Amino acid sequence: MAPLEDLLSYAVKTASRLGASYAEARFEGHVDETILLRNGVVDVSARNVSRGVGIRVLVGKALGFSSTGELTRRGVEAAVRRAVTLAKASSRLVTKGVTFSDEKMGKARVVVKPRVGFDGVSVEGRIEVLREADSAIVETAERAGVKAVSRLFELTLTRLEKHVVNTDGGDVYMEKPVTALHCIFGVFGEGRYLQRFINLGESRGWEAVERWRLDGMLREEASVVSEAVKSAVEPPQGTMDVVLGSEIIGLVCHESAGHPGEADRMLGREAAQAGETYITREHLGSRIGSEHVTIVDDPTLPNSFGYYLYDDECVKASERVLIEHGVIKELLHNRETGPEFGVKSNAASRASNFDREPIVRMANTYMKPGDYTLEELIEDIGEGVYVKSYMEWNIDDKRWNQRYVGVEAYLIKNGDLGPMVFQPVVDLTTQGLYSAIDALGKDLQFFAGYCGKGDPMQAIPVWLGGPSARLRNVRLGRATAK
Repeated sequence: MAPLEDLLSYAVKTASRLGASYAEARFEGHVDETILLRNGVVDVSARNVSRGVGIRVLVGKALGFSSTGELTRRGVEAAVRRAVTLAKASSRLVTKGVTFSDEKMGKARVVVKPRVGFDGVSVEGRIEVLREADSAIVETAERAGVKAVSRLFELTLTRLEKHVVNTDGGDVYMEKPVTALHCIFGVFGEGRYLQRFINLGESRGWEAVERWRLDGMLREEASVVSEAVKSAVEPPQGTMDVVLGSEIIGLVCHESAGHPGEADRMLGREAAQAGETYITREHLGSRIGSEHVTIVDDPTLPNSFGYYLYDDECVKASERVLIEHGVIKELLHNRETGPEFGVKSNAASRASNFDREPIVRMANTYMKPGDYTLEELIEDIGEGVYVKSYMEWNIDDKRWNQRYVGVEAYLIKNGDLGPMVFQPVVDLTTQGLYSAIDALGKDLQFFAGYCGKGDPMQAIPVWLGGPSARLRNVRLGRATAK
């Protein structure tokens, strides 16, 4: 096998020789080790390796993309020829064509070194950590007099390597470990059932799992869910003040600021796959929320799940301000969408693997925190509800109407937290939610997720985050009848 650097250089030179005005070659390698524990029993223990090169070219008016897992000159040249052929065929069918923004190309080597390498923890040791966490859920529920009827853990440890070279001078190498845990458990008792989802992820080694302290965290989570199942009262209904926890605010930012702010979605590319957007060109610079609402997307947060310093077009990343003090400010752009709006790329081009084209994506989307404690957020609420976490949510294709069903939630009475309430529902529009926020906590937290987009589907790691937020005079309902 030829050295990777030589293969990438050969790819872009071959594309240029075949008539491409722009070409990029991206090597990507993933080594994924996954353990699936279902109800205390190991269901899957697997290791998957994928390595290959994606080729993207601009010929005439159109882009062409192809990929290969054959890491030889012959394999790469065949992929280049396929990409060029596709671009030429497409160019005859389009009228406007593609223009790339002129950017300063990055030349860098980014390496995230783990403190505790994955090889330092045996498969048996990894399974034992999951089994201890599983037992913590079961034992906690039993002590509360209910039953954890279903538990699922999926732990994935990934070694990611990426190298991008393009004809504009870009040359960026990245290597990092990625640790992800997905946990679902359901609790039944007193004729009620609640389900809890927990998603954790960081660009770290095994030290991430050590930092999460799964045993203690899941005992606490199981205790809360068990109490809600056993003794939560019906929530009040009507218009009132509500405090939403960081977990919900993070999801709100991702779904109703991040996705609508993807420039390719505004241009119609995602309409048949991941949906549309309420944002039009005319909405840029218009008010969508209160002055307290500032939402950003920042790939450069150290050790974050969506971490990168250069995107897949070799553009240097930085914080992107989607909403600033309640005003829609910036979209997420790559080099293709930027010129459509008369702006530069802001490094939002990402692909999930070598066989997927880079498209406009989020990274770490969150609301900037305020300076209130939780106690201060609730102290002047006469009657309301604090919804800390959610069990269920949905949002329409344009990211405008949204609904969240709480799992851990408490009645607020005269500035104090009261009993837990069962499945309160917050149902409102994006503008209604953002406009109702009048104070933010300083308890900024992040939660992991895999964001889906594209056709074929691309699932990429992201962080969703924010502080607790107080909303005035919003509608509260309930998910179940008495």
